[in-house]
Amino acid sequence: MKLPLITVLLSFALFSGGCGFQLRTDVELPPEMSKTRMVINDEYSQLARQVKVMLEQSGVQFVSMDDATAVLEIPVDNVVTDVLTIGDNARVREFRITHTVRFRLLDADGQVLLEWQNLRQAREVSFDEQKILAGSREQEYLEKELAETLSRMLVSRLEIAQVGSG
Repeated sequence: MKLPLITVLLSFALFSGGCGFQLRTDVELPPEMSKTRMVINDEYSQLARQVKVMLEQSGVQFVSMDDATAVLEIPVDNVVTDVLTIGDNARVREFRITHTVRFRLLDADGQVLLEWQNLRQAREVSFDEQKILAGSREQEYLEKELAETLSRMLVSRLEIAQVGSG
């Protein structure tokens, strides 16, 4: 019984290593970001919380404006749901969730470290009116997934500022 399990685990290790798979390590951010102020309309949004966690894991300390060595401005963090199709009974059949983010990075003196960046992700969903509760949960899940994806993209773009300043 243990032999098949060991075989499966070893196979997975070989295949994942052979395809170049690597766990994501800490990102290299600009040194100015060691003490960062994040300016965003809703600091409790999915995106804001996810970005904050990811940056803190990379050694960024979030501080007040007076103590900041960098300012991460995120003036646009919009989640929009659009109806794509409506059924014969005048109910929604398909919809699209779109999450758009716009941000830039400044140093403490207001000098631009990373110009305005725009990110956008969308997912289309088929809605089954027989499963209304599952549909709302799916929408919540998709909104969270979009925020996580955009957070990873945002942090990756912040690495560009490291490359550009280094």
